[in-house]
Amino acid sequence: MIASFLKDLSQPEYVHVLINPLPVYGLAMGIIGLIIALIQRSRHAQVATLALILLSAAIAWPVVHFGEEGYDRVLSMSDDQGQAWLKVHEHRADKLVWFFYALAVVAATAIFAPTKWPKSTMALTLITLLFSFAVLGMGSYIAHAGGKIRHREFRNEPAPPVPVEHDEH
Repeated sequence: MIASFLKDLSQPEYVHVLINPLPVYGLAMGIIGLIIALIQRSRHAQVATLALILLSAAIAWPVVHFGEEGYDRVLSMSDDQGQAWLKVHEHRADKLVWFFYALAVVAATAIFAPTKWPKSTMALTLITLLFSFAVLGMGSYIAHAGGKIRHREFRNEPAPPVPVEHDEH
């Protein structure tokens, strides 16, 4: 059993599927926790939930990395509609992952800047909360397409076309 699990971990598409819910679920938990921390006016709870938001946003990097590494293998396993959804999923992730990284920076700023500028605490925390809601929506949008790649039962519509990128050279 352990050998089988370790073999699975050597497959990037498996690792992607294993960790891809973390940004969305982590952000959802962080948002709920941060709202509670704000209501309670507990800076310690705010820092803890800001750290959860930072970690949830930052883990988007390995999610994308392992997704890209496993792309060809998943593409070869998928039917035509699954391949179309995979392209949509990849396009959405490529366009929106930068917001996760920006959120990680904003959350880190909300944690550390108030040590030097205490009056910035509430504003930075609220900015992080609002930005977290937006990024959670983006993560759900990315995941919506990802869930349809291998799960025909979730496909109640055809994949939308992926816009063709033009080089500006």
